[in-house]
Amino acid sequence: MSGAGREEPRGPRPPAGVVRRLRAAGCVYAEEEAALLVAQAGGAAELDDLVARRVGGLPLEQVLGWAQFCGVRVAVEPGVFVPRRRSEFLARTAAAVTPRGGVVVDLCCGSGALAVALSAAVPDLEVHAVDSDPVAVRCARGNLPGAQVLLGDLDAPLPDRLRGRVDVLVAVVPYVPSGEVALMPAEARLHEPRAALDGGADGL
Repeated sequence: MSGAGREEPRGPRPPAGVVRRLRAAGCVYAEEEAALLVAQAGGAAELDDLVARRVGGLPLEQVLGWAQFCGVRVAVEPGVFVPRRRSEFLARTAAAVTPRGGVVVDLCCGSGALAVALSAAVPDLEVHAVDSDPVAVRCARGNLPGAQVLLGDLDAPLPDRLRGRVDVLVAVVPYVPSGEVALMPAEARLHEPRAALDGGADGL
């Protein structure tokens, strides 16, 4: 699973055939993924479709339609950057210094996972989020009702009234050197927006 980690599978053991298909496709956590797909599916036909999409290389979070991040389910649409489990450290560190009722800005927000985690951890936040991808903005708006989610480059679309008022700014910016994007797992480089990954010549 590429992003936010796994929920503990619940219920009966998933069908062996599903586990075999996932394992043959290179899914390292085939049994856990199978349990999640079985729980998500409404029946045999839907399960077969979900498994086929995963075997075809789609990130598990995009197949399920959600990622688990800091104990919260975050909706993840196809084509949107999948929140990484390692980013939970950033979310928890930010939450520790965010005051109740504070102003939070999430740049390059993707699905809005960081802002979602902060909102779950700290009450009464005023949240602003920005992404340059319209699909990500739509996804983040669904995850962040009541927040201002804007389309644009970094902080350019933020209103002037935020000057001097922002308590915490978080961001997971493109971080992979351009020449190394081709070395990433196929599920990331083929199904997540390159703009969310490609950090230029030096990755910065």
